[in-house]
Amino acid sequence: MKTMFQIVSIIIIICASDYVAANQSSEIKLSRSEYQTKLHGFWLGQNIANWTGLITEMDKVGTPETMPFYTDKDWGSKDLKAMWGEYVPHSDTIDFYFEQQNTPWGADDDTDIEYMYLYLHELHQTSKLTAIQIQAGWLKHIYSEQDAPLFKKFPESKPQKENFLWESNQQARILMAQGMLPPATSEPKNNTKYMMIDAQLTTEIFGLLAPIRADVALNIAHLPIRVSAKNEAEWISEFYIVMHSLASKVDSNLSIQQQTQWLAKQARAQLPNHSYPAKMYDFVWHSYQQNKDKNNWEKTRDEVYQKYQIEHSDGYEYKDPFEAGINFSASLVSLFYGQGDIKRTIQIGSLTGWDSDNPTATWGGLLGFMIGYQGVVDAFNQQNLSDTYWIHRTRRNFPDRTINQLGEDTLSALAKRSISVIDRIVIEQMSGTIDSENDQWVIPLK
Repeated sequence: MKTMFQIVSIIIIICASDYVAANQSSEIKLSRSEYQTKLHGFWLGQNIANWTGLITEMDKVGTPETMPFYTDKDWGSKDLKAMWGEYVPHSDTIDFYFEQQNTPWGADDDTDIEYMYLYLHELHQTSKLTAIQIQAGWLKHIYSEQDAPLFKKFPESKPQKENFLWESNQQARILMAQGMLPPATSEPKNNTKYMMIDAQLTTEIFGLLAPIRADVALNIAHLPIRVSAKNEAEWISEFYIVMHSLASKVDSNLSIQQQTQWLAKQARAQLPNHSYPAKMYDFVWHSYQQNKDKNNWEKTRDEVYQKYQIEHSDGYEYKDPFEAGINFSASLVSLFYGQGDIKRTIQIGSLTGWDSDNPTATWGGLLGFMIGYQGVVDAFNQQNLSDTYWIHRTRRNFPDRTINQLGEDTLSALAKRSISVIDRIVIEQMSGTIDSENDQWVIPLK
């Protein structure tokens, strides 16, 4: 018989052998053509989720006594007015929203600044944007409040100037116009909105521009994040970037639910343990695990409301429904209970409350990337979806790449052009190579 010491020794040797075997490979190869179809899925999934989430954006911001939160029973019902007293113009029903062929997807702040960053990488032929390049890009492509065009939300509405910037991004744009560069534009003494959600929805794409290597993704995303976020809002943005980067590394043999949980766990490891984002993650994850009814996501959402908006727990002091913190908690509710299903995740995200278009766009983009373009089409059973994109709805001074069509670009072209940007990042930031014969990136592991 073996002694306990011998048994433990054998276990250690086996574990060590497995560790060595798992780490013998110092590089990972990725198909560039397959990645392009995944990026196509990212842009399509993000647009579906963005415009679906916009229907309920700020309808429910945590006053359940007078305005109860949405639940699953509200899916398919009439939309209610947002906190500012208006409906959305594109749908009067809480349901998935689609643009069909010959009608472009409209730009929104969940997609248009990511579009701009991709364009700036192309324009400057760089693998990492400088503060000056970012500043120049913002001033050229994003309207100020003064020079913004007139915008009519409804046909009967009075035209008003609208530059489609809010909260921290708005303040950052003002500071850049005054000559300030990031990261100074997100310093609390300069920008009192630094804790808002803004950076989360403008920087996820950097995770996809640096596949597998989350360290590189965080490096090239640092200044874009610090345009408008610092501390907790910065760390939350990094959380999403890590998930997007590692989506290329996740074990495809796992179920989609297991894949999303693995990605979330890796990103959680990046959060400082003392921070309220880390504690929010742990709380939502524990609530989800303990809830035997995985359809009852409302239970965890209501607990988030009580713990963080009412009780101000874990060092978080709620002040504004646009804050990164409360929306981070809400996004985790839809991620965990959505269990990797893109439709269910977007549905829950749209009903959870607060700034509901942002978490839905984030997960719609990530899951769209993971299942690819055809996976998105099949999930929604929509065979006639639009592929065009109207960037000039919200931004300016971009080339019109679709002269004979509405809009200025296509989602498929965006995915294709991204590959050349990633080529440069793989070579310059990762010291990797391109295997042209097999159409692969050869990416060294850190």
